[in-house]
Amino acid sequence: MKCKKNKGPESDNRITLKPRPIVRGMTVDKVIESSLFSFNAGTFRKACELFVKHIAREDVRIGVSIAGALIPAGIGRSCLIPLIKSGMIDWIVSTGANLYHDLHHVLGYEFREGRAVVDDEQLREDGVIRIYDIFLDYDALLDTDNFVRETLRRERGNLPEPCSSADIHALLGKEIIKIKPSVKDESLLAVAYEAGVPIHTSSPADSSIGMNIAALMLENKPVAMDTHKDINEVTSYVYDIKKRGGKSAVLLLGGGSPKNFVLQTEPHIQEVLGLPEAGHDFFIQFTDARPDTGGLSGATPSEAVSWGKIDPSALSKTIVSYGDCSLMLPFFVSYILNRSEPRAVSGLLEKRKKLSQQLKRDYRKIGSYKKKSAG
Repeated sequence: MKCKKNKGPESDNRITLKPRPIVRGMTVDKVIESSLFSFNAGTFRKACELFVKHIAREDVRIGVSIAGALIPAGIGRSCLIPLIKSGMIDWIVSTGANLYHDLHHVLGYEFREGRAVVDDEQLREDGVIRIYDIFLDYDALLDTDNFVRETLRRERGNLPEPCSSADIHALLGKEIIKIKPSVKDESLLAVAYEAGVPIHTSSPADSSIGMNIAALMLENKPVAMDTHKDINEVTSYVYDIKKRGGKSAVLLLGGGSPKNFVLQTEPHIQEVLGLPEAGHDFFIQFTDARPDTGGLSGATPSEAVSWGKIDPSALSKTIVSYGDCSLMLPFFVSYILNRSEPRAVSGLLEKRKKLSQQLKRDYRKIGSYKKKSAG
C-alpha cells in the first residue's frame, strides 16, 4: 500500500487501494494484508493489524468475552486454546453454556455436523439435540450434569467461601486434567487452568452448570458463590495493569452479557468506586448485531466513551468488524500467530486475591468510600 498525497485537511491519511492478486501458496496473513481493504473486509484487516501492532505486547492485559455457541462450533479448540497457549488471553468472561459444552468431549461425546432444516420432533425421539446445524447426543447432557454435580459434591469444601465463578471453572478444569490428561489440551477449561487464565461467567445461573449448582442446594450441599466477587475480580485485573502504567485491551466475541461484563470494569472503577481512570485502551469486537436496533447498546466504541468504558483518546485504536465470529475468528487467530511472538502468561488466576485486596485498599483510601464516609 502506498500513501497518495492529495489536497485537503483529511487527505494526508488516505491510502491508495491497490489489492494484489491472490496466488497459489499465499498464507492467510498475506491474503489479509494484500486483499482486504474496504467495507467489513477493511475493518477486519485493521482489527488484525491493531492486535498485532498494539495489543500483543507484554504491558497490555487482554480480556476476552465469549457469547454465542462458539464452543460447539469448534472455536474453543481451533482458536481460543491456541490464543491462550501463546499468551494472548489474560482473562475471560463467557456464557456458562459455552463452558458446559466444553465438558462433553472430555466425557467421550463429540459434536457432529448436522442440518439446520430438519425434523426436530424426530431428533427429540432419537435422543439428539440441535444447535442450528450441530448435533449432539442427549446423553451427553445427562453425563455432563452428573460430572458437574459429582465434582462439586466432592470438592466444594476446597472452594473459598464465598467463591466466584472463576473458582468453579478452575475446579472443573483441574478435575479434567486429573481424570482425562490425554484430552486436557482440547478443553478450554483445562488449558485455561494450566495457564492461570481465570474464566468468569456474568450469569452463572443461566446455564446447565448453574442448574446443577441449584440441584446441590436441594441436597443441602450448597456451593457458596457470589457473583459480586466476580465483579471485583475482573475489575481488579484492569485496575492493576493501568495502575502499573500498562494498558487494557478487550476482545469481544459477539455481544450479550459477557460483553457488558468485560466493559463494565471501567465504569466500576470510575463511577462506582470513584478511582481515577479513563477507560480501556484497545477495543476489538466481532459481531453481527446492529447499533440502531439496540443490539449493541453501550458497546460501540464511541458510545462506550460516554459511559467511561473506553478512553476517549483511544478511539483510533477501537474497531468493530461486523460478521460471524465462527467465520472471522479462525482467520484472525491465524494472522496473530503468524505475525506476533508468544507472550509470557500473566497468571491472574492465582493473583486474584492479591489484586482484589489492592482494589479494596485504594477504594477505601482514595475512592468514593472515603467521600461517603466523610459525608
